[in-house]
Amino acid sequence: MIFAAGLGTRLKPITDTLPKALVPVCGKPLIEHIARKLKASGVESAVVNVHHFADMIEEWVSAQDILPMEVSDERGQLLETGGGVLNAKPYLEGCGQFLIHNVDIISDLDIRWMASQTRRDAMATLLVSDRVTSRYLLFDPDTMRLKGWTNVVTGEVRSPYPDLDVTQCRRLAFSGIHIMSDTAFAALEDFVSREGLDPEHPRFPIMDFYLSACALYEIYGVEADGLHLVDVGKLDTLEIAEKEISRVSQN
Repeated sequence: MIFAAGLGTRLKPITDTLPKALVPVCGKPLIEHIARKLKASGVESAVVNVHHFADMIEEWVSAQDILPMEVSDERGQLLETGGGVLNAKPYLEGCGQFLIHNVDIISDLDIRWMASQTRRDAMATLLVSDRVTSRYLLFDPDTMRLKGWTNVVTGEVRSPYPDLDVTQCRRLAFSGIHIMSDTAFAALEDFVSREGLDPEHPRFPIMDFYLSACALYEIYGVEADGLHLVDVGKLDTLEIAEKEISRVSQN
């Protein structure tokens, strides 16, 4: 699943007339770079969620010949990442496992390697790396099971473990790339019910679900050593992303 429904507000004024997914980098839209990476990694089909300038993304999907793609429509309401996954259930259920990739993440990740690191019992596997940020996921240092989240600037900690010792956890940054088992849909629906969200149009971040569910279900992190990753979220990152794509294509 490619997350492509976001408003792309940090890329204004480009996204005043163009969805983030179609912002060009090295002459090709972001979504094309992701689709080609998925294809090269053995992914056989994809679903793309749409909201902002949805028609333009649908036109691109219809015209491309990289992968068979379905469109998960969020025109009526942007459902955020968790609601977006649940809305795409008709396309994803029954596939066993599926990769989730933010459309604005450019990296040199070996997706086949990541898939090989996914444990059989995992409801979800989150790609993480040791880089400087203000917000980190917290993991058991021995098992890499998710334990919580912290903001090191504000000191906020979120965890279903009331006695969690943050100092004993591994602190790693999330990449926006994860692998989820389709057994997670029942747990996602339970979360929606438990939180009192609209069952027809549930709107919530996927990380809220992970942090709520990690004490009940097997949610792990996998660290990619030496990972080069660019979050194409701001105008000044476009040039960095172009350099990264050029570097990877030359290797």
